[in-house]
Amino acid sequence: MYNSNFVTAFIAAAGMGKRMNMGINKQFLTINDIPILAHTIKKLEKSKYIDFLVIIIKNTDISYLGEIINRFKINIDYKIVYGGKERQDSIYNGLINMPDQTDIVLTHDGARPFVSVDKIDEAIEEVFETGACVLANRVKDTIKVSLDGKLVNYTPNRDMLWQVQTPQVFKAEILLKAYNQAYSEDYYGTDDCSLVEKTGVKVKLINNSYDNIKITTKEDLQIASTLIKKVKD
Repeated sequence: MYNSNFVTAFIAAAGMGKRMNMGINKQFLTINDIPILAHTIKKLEKSKYIDFLVIIIKNTDISYLGEIINRFKINIDYKIVYGGKERQDSIYNGLINMPDQTDIVLTHDGARPFVSVDKIDEAIEEVFETGACVLANRVKDTIKVSLDGKLVNYTPNRDMLWQVQTPQVFKAEILLKAYNQAYSEDYYGTDDCSLVEKTGVKVKLINNSYDNIKITTKEDLQIASTLIKKVKD
């Protein structure tokens, strides 16, 4: 609870993990013999504001999640929801299954276990400035835009570019409106913020550590095995 506002956190863990190509969805691979999803759940559990957890998985992964629950327990009220075809569909399934008293919604990637608890709490604290905020960091590399995938068309100003992460935090009515608009107008966004932006709401950027990686490839797993030794709450 934050200032009498009920906070529901969604963990999006229904992805296919095709780029990992390891025969198991990436959220259930292990770092230090602990599944990535378990690391992520424990981070959100430690937030002083989160009241309820919605874990969104593929229906074929229920046994993997069951093993996590049996081994590590979940020390917060929670609900399991099955995902849809795309991430947007999965989050929407979470929205229509969240507690009625939810005032603030936080969405987070199941494969992003290195977020700090302090930054989770900061994002929740900052959401009321505009109704939406996101953890992000400045792009370090020069970015090129190519319309055909072969030739460079232009180079955007790097000082204006940010790489967004999760958590992404919203007032519940703002995110619901954004999702309803997306489905009524038949479009999909690349993340929750992109849907909210289309409704005219400004999203606040919260500068965050580069350690908050999303584990997507085998190379990311190697980085994660190093990060786990130094990243603390």
